[in-house]
Amino acid sequence: MENQHDNSIKTEITRESGWERDVIEKLALASITEQTRARRWSVFFKSLMFLYLIALFGVAMYPTIKKDMGGDSKDHTAVIDVVGIIAEDKDANAANIIESLRDAVKDKHTKGIILHSNSPGGSPVQSAYVYEEIRKIKKEHPKLPVYAVVSDICASGCYYIASASDKIFVNQSSLIGSIGVLMDGFGYVDIMQKLGIERRLLTAGAHKAMLDPFSPPKTEDNQYMQGLLDQVHQQFIDAVKAGRGDRLKETPDMFSGLVWTGEAGVKLGVADSFGNDDYVAKDVIGAETLVDFTQQGRLIDKLAGKLGASFGQAIGSFMQGPSFR
Repeated sequence: MENQHDNSIKTEITRESGWERDVIEKLALASITEQTRARRWSVFFKSLMFLYLIALFGVAMYPTIKKDMGGDSKDHTAVIDVVGIIAEDKDANAANIIESLRDAVKDKHTKGIILHSNSPGGSPVQSAYVYEEIRKIKKEHPKLPVYAVVSDICASGCYYIASASDKIFVNQSSLIGSIGVLMDGFGYVDIMQKLGIERRLLTAGAHKAMLDPFSPPKTEDNQYMQGLLDQVHQQFIDAVKAGRGDRLKETPDMFSGLVWTGEAGVKLGVADSFGNDDYVAKDVIGAETLVDFTQQGRLIDKLAGKLGASFGQAIGSFMQGPSFR
């Protein structure tokens, strides 16, 4: 009787152990299956992201590859963007625009160049570099027309560049002009006094802390900086007069920093006529095929977001230098 009872107990224990083993095996199998499924989805999404980056790279490099392979074998009009803020750390910088111009000039099928202009302005130095390059191209290639075509806005530094072109085309509602220079910043003296904050500043050089935002403004510093701005402004005025010549119908406020609509700009001689890229290419240049010669910033810089430049720009924003904006 005892043996039978013991055997019964052993059988029950075995059944319970087998049930638990089955559950554990099923859980382990489910876990492995889930891990395998997760791994497959991970590989899928990684592959999808890789293909997306390859496609993005291909789109960014297509214009360059097309030109290098001689894909544009017939006469065309070269288009170069002057779009966005004009600054050394932006896509609309002198190096990119000048390289684009030179590439367009080298192409034997280029019958004319359009500067597609949509910018509020930016650096006087960058604008001057491009202005001089256009003047040089016109001197060395007098039969190759260079036209500026304005979409929404062509102001300050953008207009500086456009004034070097043979003609400026606008839309009736475009904004154009703003022939002036500015330097802006902030002053925190009053708020520091209210908060009981004391400014401790040591310098070697009487004007080293000129326009320090945490110190009271000095009349002599303001006068000096105003003289600097006046010099840059006069350089801007001289460049516009040299580029536009007798077409300008000067008024007392022409160089005051005002902007005009495209319609008013044509009447003032600030612009020449109305038209977009397609019209200028087909009816003015006579080569309706448009080829984009705009140099793109490095893809790695775009993907990284130019974090270093952005941080430096944020720090430097406490005191801005002269700007065509």
